[in-house]
Formats: sequence, structure tokens, C-alpha cells
Amino acid sequence: MPLPMPEERKRSTSRHSLQIDRREKVNVSGMIDVISFDEESVIGETEMGIIIIRGANLHVSKISLDSGELAVTGEIDSITYENPGGSAKAKSILGKLFK
Repeated sequence: MPLPMPEERKRSTSRHSLQIDRREKVNVSGMIDVISFDEESVIGETEMGIIIIRGANLHVSKISLDSGELAVTGEIDSITYENPGGSAKAKSILGKLFK
């Protein structure tokens, strides 16, 4: 008889996906929450961890946490994921040096 999986493990086998269109639009599925957003960054929690979208003139054009969908438009410079259990606000020493 298999052991039940912890809640975090169940979420990691989900339907998270990321689609980038010409670095002008990003569609993310599997969103759980949007932590913060402004014209330079969008930080959210996905079923696979914290995602950080950075760029210029960013706008959240669609958000539906019920269906887990997020769409961001603007000049996309980078998309990164934080390690599980990490904080999107925390930066490594190297990250602080090269900012």
C-alpha cells in the first residue's frame, strides 16, 4: 500500500506552464498567488515555486487565481524561479554585489 504524498508533493505534479511570446507577453498557468507587482517586476507563487518576472513597463493584463492563470505584457528581461522555501525578496551575496 503506497504512502500518501505530502501536500507540497501533490502540487508539484500539477499543470504549471510558462509561455513567452517575443519577450513581450508571458502566460503562466498553475498560479497560486500574486505576491507583488509593479512596472519592473511581477512576483508570484506557482505550483512549482516562486516566480519572478522582471522587465520594463510590465502590466498584468490577466489574472485569475481561480483558474491559476496570469498574463503579463511589457518588455520582458528575465524570468527566474526561487528555490523552494526561499524568499523572493531575499538575494544572494553575489546578487547584491552585481546589482
